[in-house]
Amino acid sequence: MKKTILGMGACTVLMVSCGPKSTAVTGPKYTASEQLVQGKTIFENSCSRCHKLPDPAKHDDQGWIKTLSRMAPKAKLNNEQHQMVYDYLISVNKK
Repeated sequence: MKKTILGMGACTVLMVSCGPKSTAVTGPKYTASEQLVQGKTIFENSCSRCHKLPDPAKHDDQGWIKTLSRMAPKAKLNNEQHQMVYDYLISVNKK
């Protein structure tokens, strides 16, 4: 019985530390400057609450998909906000 309880506790810790993942973004969607500006604003305001803002050049397109799928739920971004942040980050990388 003791082993089962400890094992269940370890699984709970693992699930909490990994957290939920979002699969809202699979590639670029927004290209209008208004939406990219919104993405930049969301990125700056949401991400800086918990940590220093990463350099957009830190990841390529696929790297940002992976990173944002992990971070968007923590930042409480809805699917549209998640997409706008992604599109902003990859647009900056392409310049």
